[in-house]
Amino acid sequence: MAKLKEQDDLLENDISSEEERALTNFVLLEAQYADESRYDEWEALWSNAPDATYWVPRGPHALDPEKHVSLINDNRARLATRIRQLKTGYRFAQIPVSPMRRVVSNIVMKRSATHGVEGAEVYEVESNFILVEIAVQSTNNQNIWAGRTLHRIRRENCELKLHTKRIVLVNGDEPIASIAFLL
Repeated sequence: MAKLKEQDDLLENDISSEEERALTNFVLLEAQYADESRYDEWEALWSNAPDATYWVPRGPHALDPEKHVSLINDNRARLATRIRQLKTGYRFAQIPVSPMRRVVSNIVMKRSATHGVEGAEVYEVESNFILVEIAVQSTNNQNIWAGRTLHRIRRENCELKLHTKRIVLVNGDEPIASIAFLL
């Protein structure tokens, strides 16, 4: 019964068509910046809130980073460090940068019950993705990554800002290649 209520809430999400278009464009732009290694533009989409998180749990059942091992678990400061490292040219796992492209689909969104700074709206946007990466810096293998992403997006000074990005990989519980790029 709770599952049906959750589905009804998603279908009647109380989000205007303008909000839906803006949120969809935000998620697609974020994916494009990550694919093209446009680190400054990608980071500019993020909130500067210290509790902002970029999180890749080890698998679909590891949903508490305090209790389970994560593949990536960055707060805002650690995320900024990750970006600085990628921009130095000394992150050897990404020299040269992996060519990659992703497809984002099955986007669903809702207004969150929680609010941001000063009562700002918070949205939760979930989507599936398939990402093709060529590991040109090492094996030249074509890696295919797939999963489901939760973007928690909120308004800050009239701009949409990414506060949380959680990526649950389909193969997160399995041995995987290096994730030295932005998922």
